[in-house]
Amino acid sequence: MLRRALNDGYAQGYEAGQADRYDDWDFDCDNSYGYQDASYGYDGYYIGLGEYQYYFRQGFRRGYEDGYYGRYQYGYYNGGRRSLLGTILKGILSISLY
Repeated sequence: MLRRALNDGYAQGYEAGQADRYDDWDFDCDNSYGYQDASYGYDGYYIGLGEYQYYFRQGFRRGYEDGYYGRYQYGYYNGGRRSLLGTILKGILSISLY
């Protein structure tokens, strides 16, 4: 579920960052509705909403940056889906477990 939160956040953040860039808006991840709500994909099983939102926002922030700058530093696109790189996932999950 944590991996899903991170990947959903990344994909949503990428779209939001890309839209802001196309609209010629300033870089502003924190004021994006998706970042503030952070419940996209949450189904209520296994983890609480607060924990899901934490991991969603971690992915969203990285996705927003990649989308805004038109790159894939933190993630990749494959088969119609955007996801975080495995090394980034492991890094976030291992840091958060301490």
